[in-house]
Amino acid sequence: MLDISVIIPVYNAAEFLEKSVTSALPFEEVKEIILIEDKSSDSSLEICKKLEEKYPKVKLFQHPDKENHGAAASRNLGIEKSCGSLITFLDADDYYLPNRFDAERKLFNDPGIDGVFGAIGIEYLTEKGKREFQSKFNDSSLTTVNYPAAGKDVFKGLLGLTPKTFGTFFHLNALTIRKTVLDQYRLRFNEFLRVHQDSDFIIKLSYHCYLKSGIIDKAVAVRGIHDNNRITKIVKYSPQYNQRQQLFWNSLYEWSKKTKLPPDASRHIYLQKKSFDLSLKKGFLKNISLLIAILKNPYILKTRYRFTYMHS
Repeated sequence: MLDISVIIPVYNAAEFLEKSVTSALPFEEVKEIILIEDKSSDSSLEICKKLEEKYPKVKLFQHPDKENHGAAASRNLGIEKSCGSLITFLDADDYYLPNRFDAERKLFNDPGIDGVFGAIGIEYLTEKGKREFQSKFNDSSLTTVNYPAAGKDVFKGLLGLTPKTFGTFFHLNALTIRKTVLDQYRLRFNEFLRVHQDSDFIIKLSYHCYLKSGIIDKAVAVRGIHDNNRITKIVKYSPQYNQRQQLFWNSLYEWSKKTKLPPDASRHIYLQKKSFDLSLKKGFLKNISLLIAILKNPYILKTRYRFTYMHS
């Protein structure tokens, strides 16, 4: 039987937290639900304490200084505190569906598989949240990939290096990973990234580990969309958007310099980073820097965000 630790970072999630926790409780495979409370300003801490008292599976932790450190640091603390052989994640405003571990029960019989990922659905909790989400991501009912994949094809697909469009990403809520491989490759979330730390983690994970798609045609978890979803607050190609993308791609670039990636992957990561470096420059300096970059490597004009420099 699977032995799973569910890690839930908690910050100002009082309205949603109990539903999130209770969605993970019924699974016999779930041995513990780890709540990392990150100095919320609402009643989340009190709810965490009540859930820990009520349910033996629930374990509550805070950062040693009891200060706010962000989702990446909270997930990292959860990994350190976990006892299960398998790690899963769940955001405090989301919940699992009854089929959450159907694929895992079969696929993890193969010791060569390090991780399994699936699809998540969305639930609109507020009208404002719905409008903001649909303006950024259209009205897609599933966050998923376009076709089954495993191994290096997942890594290539996430970087857009496959002949067919794989899909931009899969969500942490639908990922299950062996804890041993996280420790073996020292894989943790980049705590300097306030957003996109999940995408950064998943791309690095997909290179080092053998991931396999599970249920990708229907949801195994649900993401709650409401007024305070951070990712929908950022206007695409705004200075804030470009800066956060630059931090994300720079994180991957620094990692790539220490990792023996295929040449096409290294080049792609570098050019994406360079594209956003350019987007943060201004005026005449931007134009000169862009011209120099094109002369050095014309492929920069083929990056996914090749026009970002025009919008800042």
